[in-house]
Formats: sequence, structure tokens, C-alpha cells
Amino acid sequence: MADSNIKTSISGFPELLPEGRRLEKAMLEKIRNAFTLYGFDEIEMRAVEPVSQLLAKGETSKEIYLLTRLQDPKIDLKSKKQLGLHFDLTVPFARYVSDNQGFLQFPFRRCSIGKVWRGERPTAGRFREFTQADVDIVARCENGLSAKEALPVWQDLEVVRTINSALVALRELGLPKAIIHVNNRELLQSAYEIFGVQDYEETLRVVDKLDKIGAEEVVSQLVKNGESEETAKKCLQISEINTTSADELTAKLQNLFASDFEKLRGLDELLQFLNLGLDTIVADLKIARGLDYYTGSVFETFLEGFENYGSISSGGRYDNLVGKSAGSKIQYPGVGMSIGVTRLLSILLELNKQNGNQDASGEFSPVQIMVIVNSEEERKDSEQVTEKIRKLGTPAITSPISTKFGKQIDFAFKRKIQNVVFIQEDKSLAIKNVFTGEQTEYKIN
Repeated sequence: MADSNIKTSISGFPELLPEGRRLEKAMLEKIRNAFTLYGFDEIEMRAVEPVSQLLAKGETSKEIYLLTRLQDPKIDLKSKKQLGLHFDLTVPFARYVSDNQGFLQFPFRRCSIGKVWRGERPTAGRFREFTQADVDIVARCENGLSAKEALPVWQDLEVVRTINSALVALRELGLPKAIIHVNNRELLQSAYEIFGVQDYEETLRVVDKLDKIGAEEVVSQLVKNGESEETAKKCLQISEINTTSADELTAKLQNLFASDFEKLRGLDELLQFLNLGLDTIVADLKIARGLDYYTGSVFETFLEGFENYGSISSGGRYDNLVGKSAGSKIQYPGVGMSIGVTRLLSILLELNKQNGNQDASGEFSPVQIMVIVNSEEERKDSEQVTEKIRKLGTPAITSPISTKFGKQIDFAFKRKIQNVVFIQEDKSLAIKNVFTGEQTEYKIN
């Protein structure tokens, strides 16, 4: 396992040490605050779903962990009784909307923070069990409204603003700057139609792997899939467009498509992201998101200096996923993004290690006071003081050792317990901040 700072019981299944958990909690607090600031209601969804529901996302069977009993070895993926652990928080959200549509106020803004499980090969920043933090906006589309009328593109912008706000807040914990790469599936589809691409979805999947396999291999795979070499090179050419300027993006596409420029769809939507005025947004036309339910804007986010870890936040526009799940004529277009919390945590822990700081959460232990033990014979006196402190509502423990005071204070320091309380010879109490050295009288009312 590449992430040595996160302990693993079985390869890919992380376990955090206390300092890691403190840092994770600090991260989650900042993420929640950003989500709340932008008006998202937090919901919690069950960990298991029918496998048939999980497969609605597309070709994901290799990622799903099945939930079965040893007494029931028979597996029927089409059966609603066959359950699996969810591998993201989007597909179960589609089911959640379907089940609760009569009780939700649309457009519904939700956030969810929870565990997901994914059966893939663990690498740096990639785990089989990890925490995600999602935001989504879903609208109800009926009475002749189109998906874009029910959920205008400014809602896509709102999701990006929210995620950007959370990632900016995480810089306070030492996270590097995050750059959100934006593209539009409609733009790609219309471009591929102009090029004469034979298999749109397969071409998307190949182009989406450009950074992993390189330009030559992209062209080679597209040709193997039945595209002409000329078409494959044109697909590569558009995928190499990367800019933060709306004017530059327009000019490059005009130069590439010439008289066919007016046939492009989705460009106006993409340009709106570049006009947000954020220095963290880039139009990247190789971003395709290989999942087949995305219909418009798509997003991938990378940390400066840690691009090899892959995307730390991704998502996009999906106009049909929830409607298909509901099995009705009513459409529920949505847009959302996910933050890979555990991947970010692994990066922060690695940075802390490099900087010689094993705990950058900025938080002390939840235990606020440790009562010093003068000797084992006097431990009961210390325990009585500890109980009185607890009755005041202050988390406290009694020192587990009764050796020299210096060693007891060192124990508190290493556990990040901010204060120790001494029982003095006259039975009065003194409290000392182990980080500043300040000592004062301490009274328990």
C-alpha cells in the first residue's frame, strides 16, 4: 500500500491513528461548513443497495462488493434480493430521490458524507473503502418543461462554487491549491458528430484515459475500435485544448471547426464556468468522465503537485439517471460533485510527514484535562478529582502512570491533552498548560 500514513488491516481498507482521525474530523468540519453555507441539506443513506440498482450506472460490476450470507452462495445479479455495498453516493441518491420524491422540495439541494466501497487495485491515494463528500442539486421536470428549463446551467455553476469553497477552506489545513477541470459532454458529442465518430461512448472512454495512456495509444485504440486514423487524430486534437480564457477557447474551436463551428452544442455552458472569475477553473477538453449517465457539464479536480494521485473531486450533469431509477415519465435532472475525503487525507498526512508535523489538524485531544497521580497509593484521590471534573462536563482522564511528573506530562503532551491538574501537598489543585507551561490555581465548584 503506497499510503503508509494510513494503516490498513487488509490491503486497501484504511484505519486511522488518532491524529489522522483528528485531521479527518477537521477536514469534514470545513467541508460541512462550506456545504451549509451554500444551502445544502445533509442526508444519510443506507450502505447497501440492490445490485440491479448499482448496475444502473453502467459497466461497474467489477467494482461492486456483494453482500451475501455463507448459507446463500447462489448469486443472481438481476434479483432485487441480491445486495451490494454502494461504490459511490450518486447512484444511491438516485434511488433516494425515487423513493422520497413525494416528500422533497424541488429543486432539492442535498449533501452527503459517508463511506463507500469499491473493488479496485489500491494505489497511492486509492482505497477499497473510503469517505466521500457529495453535493447534488436535483429538479423535477414535468408538464412539458425541458431538463435545462427545470435545472438551468447556473445550478451547475452553483455546485462548482460550493466545491471550490470547500477546497479553498481546506488550504487552511495545508492542502495545496485545487484546480477544477471542466468540460461539456454535449460539446464533445457535437464535435464527434462533425468528425464522423462511429462509437461515441467508446470514444469518450478512450479519450478520458489520455493522461494515463498517452496520445499515441489513444489514436491506436480508437483505430482498433473502428475509427479512421484521421478521425482519431481530430478527436485527439480537440482533447488537447486546455485554457483558462473564454476568448482563447472560442478562438481555438473556431480555428479547428471553421464553418462547422456553429454546429457545436454546449460551448455557451462551458464558457460560463470560465467567466466565474475563479482562478481555480480551467476548460480541459480531454475530460470526458467515462460513465455513460453524464449528459452535460463534467468535472475533474487535481491538486497542484499531486496530479499523479488522480482526481480528488469529480462529477457532472446527469439528466436521466434519477428518471430511469424512478421508472416513470417524470424526469429528475441533476448535477453534482464528490470530494474524495480519504484521498485528500492521505495527501495531507504525507505532507505533514514531510514537514515533520505529525498532527496538523490544529486540534487538541477531546480529553481536556489529565489528573496527575502523585503515587499509586494516592491514585484514588486523583480519580476522585477526575470524577468531579467530569461532572462539570469537562472530558478528563486520570494519568495511567504514577512515575515522575515529567513523564506524566510528556504522556499528556504526546496525546495532545492540553492541561494537567496537580493535587498539591495542601490538597489544593493547580492546572498547567503542557504546551505553554502556564500554571494557575484550579478550583472545582
